[in-house]
Amino acid sequence: MTATGPAPVLRVTDLNRRVRALLDADRGLADVWVEGEISQPAFPPSGHCFFTLKDASSQIRAVLFREDLERSVVRPAHGALVVCHGSVRAYEAQGIYQLYVSSITPAGAGDLHAQYEALRARLAADGLFDESRKRPLPRWPRRIGVVTSPVGAVWSDIGNVIRRRYPMVELVLSPSGVSGATAAEAIVRALHRLYAQPDIDLIIVARGGGSLEDLWGFNEESVVRAIVEAPMPVVVGVGHESDVTLADFAADIRAPTPSAAAEMAVPDGSQFPAILARLGLRATAAMTARSEAARRAVREEGRALTANRPDLPAARQRAAELVDRAQRAALAGTERRRAAAGGLHDALRALGPLATLERGYAVARRANGTVVRDPAAVVAGEALEVIVAGGRIDSQVIGGTPGGVEEWLA
Repeated sequence: MTATGPAPVLRVTDLNRRVRALLDADRGLADVWVEGEISQPAFPPSGHCFFTLKDASSQIRAVLFREDLERSVVRPAHGALVVCHGSVRAYEAQGIYQLYVSSITPAGAGDLHAQYEALRARLAADGLFDESRKRPLPRWPRRIGVVTSPVGAVWSDIGNVIRRRYPMVELVLSPSGVSGATAAEAIVRALHRLYAQPDIDLIIVARGGGSLEDLWGFNEESVVRAIVEAPMPVVVGVGHESDVTLADFAADIRAPTPSAAAEMAVPDGSQFPAILARLGLRATAAMTARSEAARRAVREEGRALTANRPDLPAARQRAAELVDRAQRAALAGTERRRAAAGGLHDALRALGPLATLERGYAVARRANGTVVRDPAAVVAGEALEVIVAGGRIDSQVIGGTPGGVEEWLA
C-alpha cells in the first residue's frame, strides 16, 4: 500500500472558487431553459430582481439583472408559471449557486417566444437597439404624429392627456390597425405617412395591452426597421407596463402605457407659470449682474481718471516757482554779464590812449594828422599839435634830440 498524507486544508474562498470552476466548466449549464413557479420576487433599488424558481419538490435561487429585466417580456410575479432562460453559476461571496436569468416567458408560450428571442438577438446584433442612436425628445413640440387605431380608448386617452398638459400642440392621427395578421404592414404604412408630413416634431406609436399574440405586430422586423428609420424621435407606448415589444427597444423612448407616452411627449403646461417665473428671475439676475458689472467698470474708470488727473494748484505753484527761479537766474546772469562787461570796459580803458594821457603822457601830431614817433621825422619850425589829457596844445618845433627815452622818463 502506498502511504498518503492528509488532504490539504482549504480556505472557504478556495473551496467556493473550485466549485464555481466546476460549474463554469460544464457547458450544459451555460445555456439552460428551466420551467418553474416564481416565488417571492424582490425588486431592490438597484433595479435587479431576485426570486426563487420552484416546482413541487425543489427550488433554486434566481437573479434577473436590471438590463435584462427592462427587456423582459414578462415581469416576474409571485405564483407565475414561467420558463427562464439563462445560465447556472456559483456566487462565491455567499457560497451558493443560482440561476442567472436572461429572459422570462410564460410557460407554454413555446415557439412564439423562441421567435421573439431569436429576432431580438439578430436585430440587436445589427445595432438597431443601440442606446447611442437614441434621440432626445423636443422640449416644446408643435405637431405630434400618432400611430394607433382611430377607434377605442387609446386615441381618446392620448388626446385627453395632451389637452390637459399641453393644449397648444397639434395632434396628427395616422390611423392603423394594431392587431391581427395585417397589423405590421398597417403600422409601417402609417409611419411613412407621417414621415412625409411637414413639421412633425415627434411620433407616438401606441396600443392597449394584450397577449404576446395580440402584440405580435409590434415585434415584426418591418415595424422595428421603420421606427429606426424615422427622421424624428419616436415614443412607443404599447400594452401595459409588463408588456415589452421589439418596437420598444427600437424607439427613442419607451413608455409603459399609451397615456404615459403622451405625458412623456409634451411638457406639463401647469408648470408654465413657475417656468416663466424662473426665467424672469434668471433674466433679472442676468441684467442686474450686467448692470453691476457696468457700474464697477465705470467706477474703475473714474478712479483711473482721478488718479491720472493733474493737480492744477500744485502745477500752478510749480510754474510760479520755475518762473521765479528763471527770473532770478536771468537777473543773476545779467549782473554777471554787466560785471564782466564793466571789467572789460575798465581793462580796455586802462589800455586805451586816454588813460595813457591821463598819466601825463602826450601825443604829438603833424599838421597832416600823423603821429610823431621819431624826432628825426620833424624839422625846426614845423608846427605840431600836442594832445594831452586836458586838451590840445599848438606848438612849433625848435629842435629834437634822438634816444635816451628811458633816462628822460626815469
